[in-house]
Amino acid sequence: MLKLLKSRLKNSSIALLLVALFLGISTIGWTPSSLAGLLPSGNPISDGKALLRYALPIDNQPVRKLQGSLEDIANQLRANRRWRAISKDVKQASRVLDKPEKILASVPEERHPQAEALIEKLQSGIESYREVIDTRNKKQAWIQRGKLLDTVGELEQLMVTGFPFEVPAEYSNLPQLKGRATVEIKTAKGNIIVVADGYSAPVTAGNFVDLVQRGFYDGLEFIRSEESYVLQTGDPPGKEQGFIDPKTGKYRAIPLEILVEGDKEPTYGITLEEDGRYLEMPVLPFSAYGGVALARPEDEVNGGSSQIFFFLFEPELTPAGRNLLDGRYANFAYVTEGKDVLQVLKAGDKIESAQVIKGLENLVEPTDAA
Repeated sequence: MLKLLKSRLKNSSIALLLVALFLGISTIGWTPSSLAGLLPSGNPISDGKALLRYALPIDNQPVRKLQGSLEDIANQLRANRRWRAISKDVKQASRVLDKPEKILASVPEERHPQAEALIEKLQSGIESYREVIDTRNKKQAWIQRGKLLDTVGELEQLMVTGFPFEVPAEYSNLPQLKGRATVEIKTAKGNIIVVADGYSAPVTAGNFVDLVQRGFYDGLEFIRSEESYVLQTGDPPGKEQGFIDPKTGKYRAIPLEILVEGDKEPTYGITLEEDGRYLEMPVLPFSAYGGVALARPEDEVNGGSSQIFFFLFEPELTPAGRNLLDGRYANFAYVTEGKDVLQVLKAGDKIESAQVIKGLENLVEPTDAA
């Protein structure tokens, strides 16, 4: 019945709302299930790279204004190429760059040379973008916008100093990612690049990066594939459904970990709904194609281990802005390259290898094996 409802949702936004109201929560655990979403509000971000940029623990309004102007170009390009509005966004970005001292105020002094070089690169890039606008080349507008935003992301990363909070001591027996790490996943159908965000989910992201480093995912199959919903992997051979730590001989259970917008640190061991915060949004929401999250047993909020799922965002089924995955599962990463590969992978396909290609130095090993 749930599968039938899911197919109908694709053709009816009214059905989508009704299912959300009457069906309630759907889980992503060891058994397949369908999902109903809540209707979105506003104009939510649906790009993983943008979400990662906004998730950085920085507080510099000029650089956020710069980023926001460039991000907005995407909305204009989708809306029948509104070149006048794009020109306005570019002018606003240029005005921010005309006052580099306000951006540099949040960059440690020893990093100023790097930041200044990036600002100069952005200034040059903005001038080139004006030519793209004059020629009204939509393809180049997308490409150049992406390059500019990648540079903004590098500039914002220079503003991060230290780790923003203390992870509760009770999780010191688990790996933690104190920053970010990039993982390359190779399959016969192509490669996927994943950026794990330890600033927002240090325990969940740390568990994933640690397992990648161990070679745990090498050779594992994708065990579940539902079009416009999820692609799941991480179930090891044998009766176990998660990672057994060879040092302890025990199942490594990871607590549900969610950082809410406006909070200084994540909540642990409770869904946002159970915490009375079901209308609040996570810093890493399920609103982008290629979100990566920890799966868990249906009846155990802290029972996740090695099984992860890639969120195959479909606006009509799981709309950005608010859906029933937000606050119930720990999204800890986004696919930044290889989204087309996600579209063709199916249950039975295998991960050939997974490797940390950047940020391994941010992985903190457990201090207590108990």
